[in-house]
Amino acid sequence: MFVSIATPGAMLAALAAPLDGSAPGGDTIYLWIAMAAGALALAAALLFARSVLAADQGTPDMQEIAAAIREGAEAFMGRQYKTIAIMALVLAAVLFAGYRMYGPTAPLALKVVFSFLVGAACSGISGYTGMFVSIRANLRTAAAARTSLTKSLQLALHGGAVTGLIVVGLALLGISLLFMLFGGLGTPEMVRAAPYQLVGFGFGASLVALFAQLGGGIYTKAADVGADLVGKVEAGIPEDDPRNPAVIADLVGDNVGDCAGRGADIFESSAAESVGAMILGAALYPVFGLKGILFPLIVHAINIIASIVGVSVVGGKETDDPMHSLNRGFYVTSFLALVGFAAGVHFLLQDRWWLLGAGVVGIVTSFLFVSITEYYTETRYRPVQSIAEACKTGPATNIITGIAVGMETPAVPVVVISCALLLSYYFGVRGLEDATGIADYAKGIYGTAIATMGMLSSAAYILAMDTFGPITDNAGGIVEMSNQPHEVRDRTDRLDAAGNTTKALTKGYAIGSASLAAFLLFSAYLETIHNIVKHRVEASGFTLPADWSFSNVNLASIPVFVGALLGAMLTYLFSSMAISAVGRAAEKVIEDVRAQFKENPGIMTGASRPDYGRCVHIVTGAALKEMILPGALAVLMPVVIGVLFRHLSTKFHLKSSTDLPAAMGNIVNLSGAEAVASFLMVGTISGILLAMLMNNGGGAWDNAKKFIESGHFGGKGSEAHKAAVVGDTVGDPFKDTAGPSLHVLIKLLATVTLVLAPLFV
Repeated sequence: MFVSIATPGAMLAALAAPLDGSAPGGDTIYLWIAMAAGALALAAALLFARSVLAADQGTPDMQEIAAAIREGAEAFMGRQYKTIAIMALVLAAVLFAGYRMYGPTAPLALKVVFSFLVGAACSGISGYTGMFVSIRANLRTAAAARTSLTKSLQLALHGGAVTGLIVVGLALLGISLLFMLFGGLGTPEMVRAAPYQLVGFGFGASLVALFAQLGGGIYTKAADVGADLVGKVEAGIPEDDPRNPAVIADLVGDNVGDCAGRGADIFESSAAESVGAMILGAALYPVFGLKGILFPLIVHAINIIASIVGVSVVGGKETDDPMHSLNRGFYVTSFLALVGFAAGVHFLLQDRWWLLGAGVVGIVTSFLFVSITEYYTETRYRPVQSIAEACKTGPATNIITGIAVGMETPAVPVVVISCALLLSYYFGVRGLEDATGIADYAKGIYGTAIATMGMLSSAAYILAMDTFGPITDNAGGIVEMSNQPHEVRDRTDRLDAAGNTTKALTKGYAIGSASLAAFLLFSAYLETIHNIVKHRVEASGFTLPADWSFSNVNLASIPVFVGALLGAMLTYLFSSMAISAVGRAAEKVIEDVRAQFKENPGIMTGASRPDYGRCVHIVTGAALKEMILPGALAVLMPVVIGVLFRHLSTKFHLKSSTDLPAAMGNIVNLSGAEAVASFLMVGTISGILLAMLMNNGGGAWDNAKKFIESGHFGGKGSEAHKAAVVGDTVGDPFKDTAGPSLHVLIKLLATVTLVLAPLFV
């Protein structure tokens, strides 16, 4: 019984093609274009930030509340990134030692570790700078809502655009500069080797993204759950009521989880998937030359320009649905991205229009994922309304219906992903059918890479929409706590409802792009193992059979089957640990809120203010402590599996097409490599499905509560509303902690196995 992954051994067959020894020449202009676009993104982000910061800051009460949110967010981020930096430095030392100890990789040790640290630093900077603006945009958005919904909408989106542009711009600049530093402007041999030396950049981005998303997710949901259960259910006070001691911690959490965490997540997607596509472009160097390697960078340059225009056109009338205005900007961005993609195919990919078809598949896939997610999380549609209706009979039926909706949600996206992979693979083969000496597998997998880049061609705008969510959520809290008129809160509620949807859309978009990229990164791992085996066999005086490739994972082999089971198990254990961490941290928040109500009865009468800082301090310490164990598990588990099974007896191993002749089998034991391959493959599949369930199910629970709060089934304070709050607290760690962290986990598993592959053979 075999799961065939075709022929990765042929993927680099093109590298053996004759070279003329000449430098890339005039094609290097595209690298300079990419770097110029990265600089443009940072400049545009600065302009958007200046326009936001120059806006009216509202009343003194509003400014005081915003200052408390800002101080809490900056304190948490400072402590979190200090913790992450220490872990990254330790891992960098281990990575350097591992590469130096293995002969073939020893010359690459400094480059890989350097790119790892640069990737980690860029990821951290992108998350922090985006949050820096969001915690200031919330006040300006709230102030604008006193007079205009449209102005408030634009300020929130411009604040979000800062995050989106910085993320894509830093990813583009980081990869471009490292590529140039590692020989990207040198001889053809140096050019084709450079992308393989960038894998550390993706690994560093993945590591920071995992801990940023996990720590921020634990923080935001622990504070949110604690504030809701004691405030809304027990004390019967409204959301964001200033009498709730956890309200500032809740508002802080929106920024550190949804802004900084998601920024690091999308940065990691842009980095890892661009590097993977560049590696495939190197394999096709005889066809496209340097242009094929630089094509992913040009796509991001197009993304930046299209997103700037898309953000700039968002506006509308006061009576317009905010979601319609945001979608209009998305449509403009996607159209411009498509035009730019076609230009890229013309100038860089030799008018191979089948490859444009693969890019269109990616763009259409992003549209479909946004639409599917909107259907499952918007208040206008059946799933959310069915959960809201179930609240009439209590929390139990609410949770049953919510879980059922969550389990339904992966079905259509999986069909979309499957069609996208099949179509893009076919288009890749057709687009390169005249390229001789290159296997169909290499051609097809390049098509899937083009589709992935197509899906990422609107990433900056999508991230702007995501950051729009926490900005408007914070704005609503500031309006509520500063006792603004009812019509102002109505405006921010409309923006907040749209923000809940945009946050859900971004999560669906992120898991969709991760799904498309998974096969690409998995193939890169298989090719890496192939090259390691070839080197070791030849170093021992043997010749590797010409038709041998590490291309099949034998599920009938015990190590492989166990690796697959462990891969699936990891996604559930990791999710359990993340959700349990939220529960434990929330317990501490709940205990403190109850204690403050008991210690200071004047809080409920409005005679005295609660100690907001106490809750912020409690949840900060709990989140940082709780993020370490699940994060360490994700990094260490593939390493342990690979090293452990590498040393197991080959008696566990059934003969497969990857087995070497007997004499060579004494040199190389593939049990560890195959076990890790199955661990990665099945873990990715399981993680994709589970993340969809949690993201969309949690989003549906949240908006079911919003649907009732808008006046349906009794409105705020009704029994149905209390049931909806309970369901929302269950869905919160699903959609904002475990689900988004699974996006990063999937890509982290791919990058860690790729970088540490020499340990498994």
